[in-house]
Amino acid sequence: ISACEKGCEWIKALQLLGTMEAGTVQPDAITYGAAISACKWAGDWVKAVWLLDAMVQSKVQRHTIAYSAAISACKKDGEWIKALQLLSIMADERLQTDTISLNAAVSACETCGAWSQALLILTTMVKGNIELDTITYSAAISVCEKGGEWAKAMELLQVMVQGKMQMNIITYSAAISACEKGCEWVKALQLLGAMEQDQ
Repeated sequence: ISACEKGCEWIKALQLLGTMEAGTVQPDAITYGAAISACKWAGDWVKAVWLLDAMVQSKVQRHTIAYSAAISACKKDGEWIKALQLLSIMADERLQTDTISLNAAVSACETCGAWSQALLILTTMVKGNIELDTITYSAAISVCEKGGEWAKAMELLQVMVQGKMQMNIITYSAAISACEKGCEWVKALQLLGAMEQDQ
């Protein structure tokens, strides 16, 4: 199933899982996690969530990796509300959230520009001493850009500068786009210059 996941063969992964369940071999947490990850690559959040539920029915302990993969599947399909619900369920089950699961949730907010929810996740990360990385900030800046919140995007960029964090092309592109939407062309040109210096 892991090989199918890595090869983006999610249909085969689910077929193998079904064969296991019908036979004498019981799927475990790793098997389910790989199948959910395969659904993530397909962007099929419905199947990913269904597999999370199947874990409970099969009396298999759900884990952070399985949830992170399901949240990522929600991200690919623009299902940010479902992604946030999964985060809430993780908390209810007392599962540790990590940078990967929270980054996926921030990215899920991007499709509709749910910037306030994305910033709440960042606050949760800071309070929980969970590492905020370049991916975290880039996703949050992109969410602010999509939500028309150029000033918030610039605040996040400033936090990155103060923390001496590495900015990548995605970070700069999102910030420049946020400035464009806010008619802040001088800031956009400054960022373009900074990006060229960094490269």
